[in-house]
Amino acid sequence: MKLYVCEVCGYVYDSTLGDVDHGIPAGTKFEDLPDDWVCPPCGVSKDHFREMEVNK
Repeated sequence: MKLYVCEVCGYVYDSTLGDVDHGIPAGTKFEDLPDDWVCPPCGVSKDHFREMEVNK
């Protein structure tokens, strides 16, 4: 599982959850998010996200 964190506000995008409040269904990979998707809390673009290490 890959998680992506916003470098501005710390929001974590989890593909297993999606962003249903903004029309992104659960299971949507970060790479498949629309180009105009923005961080829900702070509004920055996908360019401000980085992949997080996930310990299993």
